[in-house]
Amino acid sequence: MTAKHEQQDTTAASPTESRLTASEGLDTLPPAEVLALLNAHDRVAVDAVRDALPLVAELVELAAERFRRGGIVHYFGAGTPGRLGVLDAAELIPTFGLEPGRVVAHIAGGPDALVAALEHAEDSVEAGAADASGLGPDDVAIGLTASGRTPYVAGALEAARRAGAHTALVSSNPRAPLARLADTNIVVDTGPEVLTGSTRLKAGTAEKLVLNGFSTALMVAVGRTWSNLMVSVVATNAKLRDRTVRILREASGLGAAEAHALLAATGGDLRTAIVAALAGVDPAHARTMLDAARGSVRDALEP
Repeated sequence: MTAKHEQQDTTAASPTESRLTASEGLDTLPPAEVLALLNAHDRVAVDAVRDALPLVAELVELAAERFRRGGIVHYFGAGTPGRLGVLDAAELIPTFGLEPGRVVAHIAGGPDALVAALEHAEDSVEAGAADASGLGPDDVAIGLTASGRTPYVAGALEAARRAGAHTALVSSNPRAPLARLADTNIVVDTGPEVLTGSTRLKAGTAEKLVLNGFSTALMVAVGRTWSNLMVSVVATNAKLRDRTVRILREASGLGAAEAHALLAATGGDLRTAIVAALAGVDPAHARTMLDAARGSVRDALEP
């Protein structure tokens, strides 16, 4: 048996590559029934994520500790998993006022792979290792692969482990070969896809939910929210500027005119405005309080 055939057999052993009996007549169904079947299996993804939450929570706690020390969270993936990692990392910057470079996504094939299917790129162990070459012991490397066997992710996790970083794997394969490289092995067991092997479906949905949960909980843990408000949001357009006014009013009870005036006085810094309003101090003092609390509104307001 050739190495190529051995690789194909290993792939077939993954649950994500197996055929789903319930969808064998997929091409005979009317659109409404196709959609109903897909929706039913989306629910499988939600349940699979629920079962994985204890391990996700452990990873959040570990990542938060390292993040506070200046560590960086890295995502590594190819194809759909890689694109979802890029999406998650990009959205943290405006949502949580996160500085670029604190959560970094690496995708096999580089930026071109975001808009084109560069499927061959995932086969390079060397590319994964190169993308992870700058990691250090305070960093966290999270491999994203539905099958749990992507060579690009293998190269990245191996390099990250050698550098002393904490490694994690998110896959839909309970027997993922790359689990051996993961200090934290998160399995979202979504089973066979409605369209065989199309992991952009429920395996992708499950990964998106894991990433949403992980990154949001991480930002909450490091003080980038106050209550359930996005107090670190960066107001870069009219919609977001309106949102900062609403958030300030929700947090402080100020009227519209007062909120606008306070935001103007803080240069649009919502966290500073909230601390100033709730602590009854001027913006300069509020900034000092925030700096002492490492940017956490709640900690800044603690007596």
